[in-house]
Amino acid sequence: MRKSTRTRSFSRTTASSLAVAALALVGFQATAQSASAATTAATAKASSIAACTTANTKVTVGKASRPINHLLLKATNTGSKPCYAYSAPFLRAGADAQAPLRWVEDSTPQSVLTLEPGRTAYAGILTYSPDGEGGSQVKDLGVLFTDRSGRPAGSEKSLRLPDGGVFFNSAAAVTYWQDNAADALFW
Repeated sequence: MRKSTRTRSFSRTTASSLAVAALALVGFQATAQSASAATTAATAKASSIAACTTANTKVTVGKASRPINHLLLKATNTGSKPCYAYSAPFLRAGADAQAPLRWVEDSTPQSVLTLEPGRTAYAGILTYSPDGEGGSQVKDLGVLFTDRSGRPAGSEKSLRLPDGGVFFNSAAAVTYWQDNAADALFW
């Protein structure tokens, strides 16, 4: 008789442990499903946000007071929805430019810049350096935004440069989009 009592006691303990384990598994699965749903919702929201382009963004360029030989490019979201300012803009310095200005890779931000309506992104433009070669006075700057893959997005916007033109040489470069002017002009 004693043997059956032990067996029942063992069975109750085992059943109790299994029930706790099952409840823990159900709780874990529910947490995993909640996390999966949150990730799916975030991905859906991210995919519904368009890239910033000249169609939904006003772009301006001006001289920077410091440092010398720099311009400040501003992009303000004029749309009613947020847009992503991916990477850096493609810039064409002058109508006869053979290639876009190089991007300053050290200026890559931690994440993609999201521009809410009315918000502004900034990119610093180094126009020349004594280390650069050649150069000429440029009157216009062509601006193209990039998409998620780093390709041109939308159509080019041509901007008149300040003071009737600015000198550019082979050292010219542009930073990635930043959320403030100081960071954009740091490089």
